[in-house]
Amino acid sequence: MSGRPGPHLRLWYLLGGRLPQRHREWVFRQATKPTWLAWFTVRMFLQVLPLTVAITLALVLGLGSPLPLAIACGSLGLVVGVYFGVSYAIESTDHRMTKYGYPAGAAAAVRKERTKRDQERYAQVWRADRAAENDS
Repeated sequence: MSGRPGPHLRLWYLLGGRLPQRHREWVFRQATKPTWLAWFTVRMFLQVLPLTVAITLALVLGLGSPLPLAIACGSLGLVVGVYFGVSYAIESTDHRMTKYGYPAGAAAAVRKERTKRDQERYAQVWRADRAAENDS
C-alpha cells in the first residue's frame, strides 16, 4: 500500500498536478472520502486563481482599466470558473481515477455505496425512534 505523499507533492496535486502511480491508493481515498467535494472545490479554486489574477493584471496594466472594475471582472471569472469546474466534479474525478488505473465510475460507486449505508443507518435510528413514539 502506498503512503501519503509529501507536502510538496500534495501541493502539486492541489494545483492540478498528477502524482506518481505509487500514490494511486492515496488519490483514490481522497476522491472517495466524505469531504471529497470540498477538497475538489479547493483544488479547482487553486487551478483557476492564477488565470483570473493574470486577467485582472492584464486589464489594469495592459488596458488601463480602473482597479475596482478589473477586480470585479477577475472575481466574476473566478466564481464562474470554480462553479463550472465543480459542476463536473463527479465526471472529472472519475476521469482522473481512470488515469490511475481504476475502472470508470469506481470512485462514484464507492461514494454511492457509502451514502446508501449512511442513509440506511439514519433510517434505522429515526424509524426506531418514531416507532417507539407511536407505540406509546
